[in-house]
Amino acid sequence: MIAPATGTLIQKLNGLAPRVALVLGSGLGSLVDAVENAVRIPYADLPGFPHSGVSGHAGEVVAGYLSGKPVLMLAGRAHYYEKGDAAVMRPVIAALADLGIEMLILTNAAGSVRHDLAPGSVMLIDDHINYSGLNPLIGEPSDRRFVGMTTAYDTKLKDALVIAADEVGEKVSPGVYMWFSGPSFETPAEIRMARTLGADAVGMSTVPEVILARFFGLRVAACSVITNYGAGMTGAELSHDETKDVAPKGGARLQKIIRALVREIG
Repeated sequence: MIAPATGTLIQKLNGLAPRVALVLGSGLGSLVDAVENAVRIPYADLPGFPHSGVSGHAGEVVAGYLSGKPVLMLAGRAHYYEKGDAAVMRPVIAALADLGIEMLILTNAAGSVRHDLAPGSVMLIDDHINYSGLNPLIGEPSDRRFVGMTTAYDTKLKDALVIAADEVGEKVSPGVYMWFSGPSFETPAEIRMARTLGADAVGMSTVPEVILARFFGLRVAACSVITNYGAGMTGAELSHDETKDVAPKGGARLQKIIRALVREIG
């Protein structure tokens, strides 16, 4: 079944055929300014694409060339906590698959549960814990819903991302991302639980997109920009303003890595 937005995207892209797509989380939005010969398409012009109500998420597709390679960027995402729909990004991921996208690079802002993973650093998501218990494939009628997640994060893409970081002199720390539904931040007890269960960072996005991407046959890699320590680790209260303030610092590091990564895999 062809996604509703596919025809519009094909028309707007005018022959551009990227194999790589990126979802830009908080702090990464300025990466679209580096895209050459950019085509910008507001989500509002694409049937089925959600409107993001989160400040700092632009809500547009930007396609063109990055590091000399064709790419498609999603500047902003919709989250489960906005309307209570874990599958809110399904029309978006479906359209990417229709376009022939093969690799999806996801980024987000996250809170650290480790004292040695400081705000401003970049974490390569090695695996995730779906603590919310929600799933974007609930209600899918076909047996395709039973998606294997053993290698949800593609090994070759993870290796390529580490190599790209080395090339530009940046460090990425591998870790496990735990998805909480949000929008309220976690409690100190939940942060201690997350650490005990093996998480390295917590956040409110990405996991549903990974599940959907694997459902549609895309290879996935993901990174978190660490914007804060988890609740109870410093004694300070958490806020979305802190996320928006710190995300660009780690985002600048991740942008360098992504440019090098796209040059290699695009």
